[in-house]
Amino acid sequence: MDNDIAHPRTGSLTAEQRSALRALAESVRPASDELGDRFDGCGQQLALVGGPVRDALLGRPSHDVDLTTDAVPQRILELVDGWADSVWTVGIEFGTVGLRKKDLQLEITTYRSESYSPKSRKPEVAYGTDIHEDLFRRDFTVNAMALHLPDQSFVDPFGGLADMRTKVLRTPGRPEDSFNDDPLRIMRAARFAAQLGFTLAPEVAEAARAMAERLTIVSAERIRDELVKLMLSPDPRRGIELMVDLDIAQYVLPEVPKMRLEIDEHHRHKDVYEHSLTVMDQAIELERKRGHEPDLVLRLAALLHDIGKPKTRAFESGNRVTFHHHEVVGASMSRKRLGKLRFSKDVISAVSTLVALHLRFHGYGKGEWTDSAVRRYARDAGEQLERLHMLTRADCTTRNRRKAAALARAYDDIERRIAELAEQEELERIRPDLDGNEIQEILDIAPGPAVGKAYRFLLELRLENGPMSKEDATAELRAWAAKHLEV
Repeated sequence: MDNDIAHPRTGSLTAEQRSALRALAESVRPASDELGDRFDGCGQQLALVGGPVRDALLGRPSHDVDLTTDAVPQRILELVDGWADSVWTVGIEFGTVGLRKKDLQLEITTYRSESYSPKSRKPEVAYGTDIHEDLFRRDFTVNAMALHLPDQSFVDPFGGLADMRTKVLRTPGRPEDSFNDDPLRIMRAARFAAQLGFTLAPEVAEAARAMAERLTIVSAERIRDELVKLMLSPDPRRGIELMVDLDIAQYVLPEVPKMRLEIDEHHRHKDVYEHSLTVMDQAIELERKRGHEPDLVLRLAALLHDIGKPKTRAFESGNRVTFHHHEVVGASMSRKRLGKLRFSKDVISAVSTLVALHLRFHGYGKGEWTDSAVRRYARDAGEQLERLHMLTRADCTTRNRRKAAALARAYDDIERRIAELAEQEELERIRPDLDGNEIQEILDIAPGPAVGKAYRFLLELRLENGPMSKEDATAELRAWAAKHLEV
C-alpha cells in the first residue's frame, strides 16, 4: 500500500490507517482475494470505494460493501458466474450488480458518471474506464478514495485523506458541477456534517446555497432517506442549522426556518427555532440516558413540536404573545409535511400524535389531576407514551432553575402515578368492563351504531372510575341506555 497517488493535499497513511485498510480488506473476504484475483486475471480492475474506505480510515464501523470496476455490467455478470451464491440485477440499468457469497452481500458498480438534466428526476448514466474519472465524479473527496483489490493499493487522487484529517467537506472538482450532477449532494453535505462532524469548505457552502433550488427535481423518497440519515446522526442539530443557514431547508422542511420569528422589545417570547433545536438536543440526551437507540420519531417530533406557532402567534394586551392551539395546528402541519416527504403512515401518525399531545402535561404540577385524568393521558398517548415522557421533559428549556426543578418533580410524579395505575389496571390495554357481545346481549340489540355508542360510554366510565364489577357496569349501561337509546 505504498503507492499513494500524489496530490497537493494528500498526506501519507499512518500505520494505524494502513492497518485499518488491511482489516477492511480482510473483513470482505473472499471478495478481497478470490473475486479480486478473478477480475485481475481477466484484465479487469476491482476496488473497494467510498464509504467503507472512509469509515475504515476514520475508525468507524461500516456495514456497506461497495465495489467499483471498469467492467461493464454484462461483463460483471460473466465474472461472478459460478462464484457468487446468488446475483440480482435490480440496479443494472445504473451499472450496479448485487451479489451474495456466503454471509457477504455486496454491490459492484461500473465506473460511471451521473448527471441530471434540468427537469429530470432520473440520472443519466455513462460508463467509464478509468478509476480516477470515476472518483472525480463522486460527491466529496473523503468519499473519492479507493482500495484496489487484490493488491490493496490505496488510491486518493483528490486529497480525501488530507481533507478527512482537517474534517473538511470538499468536492473533487467544482462543487457547482458536482451538485449539478446530483442535486441531492447539496443535502448530503449537511448530512455528512451532522454524521461526521465535518465543516463545509467555503466554496462548497456557497455553491450549496446558490443551487439549493435544484433539490426540487430530486424525488421525495431520496430527500426523505437523506433526511432520515441526518436525523439519526450523532449531531442532527449541526445538519439542520446548515440546511437553514444555506437556505436548503426551505426545499425540504420549510416550516423549520419559518420558526425564526422576529422578537421585538415589547413582545417578548422564546426564539421558537432555537428552542426547538434545544428540545431536540435534550431529547437526544434523554435517549442516551435511558439506553435507547437513536429514535427517528422522537427526534422529528422534538424538531417539529412547535411548527404551529408561526401560524397561531397573536399579540395581546400587556405585551403578551400567545400561540393558542399551536399543538393542534402543528400536528396537522406535521402530517402534511411528512406525507409530502413520503414517510410511512406509522411514522406520520406517531410524530403527529406527539406534536398534538406535547402540551397536555402542562398544568399538572399543581397536583389537581385525578386518576381519571392520568388514565386519559396514558390512553391518548398509547404506544407513544414513553416518547411523550421524553418529549415533554425535553420541552423544558427554561433557565430558571427553580422552575425547571419543579417541572422535573411534577413529571417524575406523573410517571410514578402512571406506573402505579398501569401495574394495577394494565393501562395499555384499558377496555370497557363489558365487551360488544355483552352490550348486545344486555340491551338485546343487533350490531350497529348503538353498540358503538354504548361501548364509548362504558370506556369513558372506565377511564373516569377505574375498573368496575360486571354487575355495576351492567347497571350503569342500562341506566344510560334508558336515557340515550331507544331499545
